Parts: sequence; C-alpha cells; structure tokens
Amino acid sequence: MEQRVRNNMIDRDVFERLCGAIGRENVSDSIEERGCYSFDATNVKLIPDLVITPHSTEQVSDILSIANKHNIPICTRGAGAVLSGGVVSIEGGIALDLKNMNRIVELNARDLTITVEPGVVTKDLQDEVVKSRLFYPSESGSDSLSTIGERVAVCTGGMTGMKYGVTRDYVLALEIVIPDGSVINAGRKTLKSVAGYDLTRFFVGSEGTLGVFTKITLKLLPMPEKIGTIMSCFKDIESALNATDSILVKSHLNPRALEFADKTCIDAVRETDNGKIPEEAEALLLIDVDGNEKNVTNDINRIDALCRENSALKTLITHTDEERNRLWDIRKSIYPSLTKVASVKFDEDLSVPRSKVRDVLKKVYELSNTYSLEMSAFGKIGEGHVHLNVTGSSVGDADVSAYDLVSQILNDVESNGGTSISGLASHETEIMKDLKKMFDPKGIMSPGKIFV
Repeated sequence: MEQRVRNNMIDRDVFERLCGAIGRENVSDSIEERGCYSFDATNVKLIPDLVITPHSTEQVSDILSIANKHNIPICTRGAGAVLSGGVVSIEGGIALDLKNMNRIVELNARDLTITVEPGVVTKDLQDEVVKSRLFYPSESGSDSLSTIGERVAVCTGGMTGMKYGVTRDYVLALEIVIPDGSVINAGRKTLKSVAGYDLTRFFVGSEGTLGVFTKITLKLLPMPEKIGTIMSCFKDIESALNATDSILVKSHLNPRALEFADKTCIDAVRETDNGKIPEEAEALLLIDVDGNEKNVTNDINRIDALCRENSALKTLITHTDEERNRLWDIRKSIYPSLTKVASVKFDEDLSVPRSKVRDVLKKVYELSNTYSLEMSAFGKIGEGHVHLNVTGSSVGDADVSAYDLVSQILNDVESNGGTSISGLASHETEIMKDLKKMFDPKGIMSPGKIFV
C-alpha cells in the first residue's frame, strides 16, 4: 500500500496502531480528504495530519488513549458549520469527525427526554420529536447542517433563545471520553440532579478542549399549539429600537423570538424578499409568538399595533406555515447574502444586557462612519445578542482599520456589561486554565482554542 507523506508527529507505528484500533477504512491520510477538514465557516484554513471517523464510544476511547500517549493533538468536529474556528486543527494532529455517530439512541416522550449521539443533525432531531408532538427549541439558521454535538460544544443560542434559553438549558446528561481514554458520565436524565458539582454545565461550551461527547441527553418541551409571526419594517433604526422597548418593557410581552436587521442586511436580501420590504426601510423586526391560538392572535395584534405606533412603514402577519417559513427564510439568508457582497469581512458576536443594545449600536455606527467601513448588524435583539459584519472595499489598509474598529467595539461592549473572553479577569482565566490542565494535562484537546 502506498504510504502518503504525514507529519512526523504521527509516525508509521502510531498510524498502524490507530488503524488497528478502529479499522483502516476509518483512518485517512490522503491530502484530498485532509484538505476537506482544513476549515469551518470561517476563513481559517489549516490541514490536519489525519482524519479519523469513529463509530462508537469504544473507538473514541481507543483513539484518545493512543493520541494522549503520543502527545498528538485532536480537534473534534461535526458539520463544520460553526463560525469560531473551533474545529480547525491549528497544531495539526487528528481531525476527529463524529459524523458516523449519528444514532437517536432513545426518545422518551413520557419523560420529555431524548438521548442522541453527537453526529445527529439538529433538523433530524427536531423532525423526530415532532412525531411525538414535542419540540427541541434551540432553533437556528443552520439547523439543517449543524450537529447536536457541535451545538453543545459551543453552547449555541438560537432564534428562540429569548423565551426558551440556550443549549445549556436543555442538556441533562453527557457521556464524555476524556483525553486519557476514560469514559465518564455527567448529569442524569432528571430535571434536578444535585449529586456533587454540576459537571454537565462545566463541559457544555468547552469547545472540544476537555473531552469528546459521545452521548447527549436533552430535555424536550411540549409543542405549542400555535406559532404566529409578524415582520415590521421601519424608516430608521431608532424606530425599530423604540418598538422593541414597547414590546418587551412597556407591554411585558414574551415573544418566542425577536430578530433585528439593519439596512445593509435588508439590501443584501433584496433578491429573496419578493417585494415584502419597502425600499425606504432601514430596519426590520421579525417576531414570533407561540401558545394557544387565542393568546397568539391577541399577542400578534398587540405587537402589530405597537409597531405601527412606532412609525412602522409596513407590517406583515402570517396566516399559514408556508407564509411564516418564507419570512424566516429571509432572515436565514442574511448571513450568506452578506458574504456574497463583502470583499473584506469580519464577523463578531456581541452580547450585552437588553437595556444597553441601543447604546452599543449607536457606538457601532459612529465608529463605522469614523473608519469609513460599512457595518451591518442583525440578530436576536430581544436577547441583547447581535451579529456584526465589518466590510471594506479592499484588502490591506481595510484589514488594519477593521481590526482597530472591532477592538474599539469590543471595548465598548465590555464597558456596557457585555461579554467576551478578552474581558475576563486574569484570575478567572487562570482558574479556567487550571481546570483545563486537570482534565487534559498534556494539552492534546483542541490546543490553541479559547485561551491563547
């Protein structure tokens, strides 16, 4: 058999041991396949030395045991749909693809739980639980691509996070292979588990730096009787923010989702909106409510009136699932549409208290004008979570300006009570690093991630 060139980190003996442990057919060293694992949804591209696709917890255990013994880095990946660079093999080593671990192990409708392997696609899980009139509420624009494992690894939010919370709020239990190959179980299939420290939450959001999830138990909810959707378009951002305050603060409504998009985003999706958004619109809100039919109808009418009171140019209320899906398709097309029109692009997520969103966005647009760079903003404004995209007309100087702009924005976010890893106190960071060393003393799990 022809042996292709590999990094010295993985010599022939280790290569043969890995093949013997899980089967040669599950280990690839071809440059073509390794190249397919060199990136995620970011622009970072680094090629791993091997691609391994295990089928079971036992195989994952064997792989980690061998890798740990020989100090070989491991980056675990699902569909590569994330925007954090977390699945890119910065230091080479093994790209561990969990796509073949995609079984729905158990759906317990009475207990409102489901146990799955990490490679299960989010949309497949959602479709399965719907059959029992249940739902998994962590909806996002990448549900048809993203896997449950990667969503737990980065603790994703989602469009329904405002009412239903984020991924960590639904993870009840985890089966985890830690770096030495041991298998541990965190959590229980119960809503309350107080036996010792909450290891489950500790692992959720750890981005593959502590171990590999091999089974995940999630909490489910009864499916709401009805979902209503309304889209309101505004003449300016201020009016959209005023409407948001009226809905959330003055009227104490609790929408399922409340999304915002500015003019740059609106212009990017003109080809897909089918004339639904007025040409003069500079901001829009897309709002979902759910519950029983009477309450949904009442809430939609109240939101419609509040938006009109705040100078809405146009409101659209859906009456069928097809109409609702069309409106949400506009929202889901924002990010891919922006990538088509931007020659220079930096993506940043901002999370701030709801009351600070207005101040932060005002600063964002002021800085955008100062640096002569176009800035787009969209996302879950009802949660205080906004996606920013910085664009310029050319590379070079625009790169430097954009980095400077983003740095100032992040500083402003932190001063307004927002979050970013750079805003952690040094003592907090050191505690996290110590915990990492305890689970992964040789530092083989996703080296170079989270902490620089």
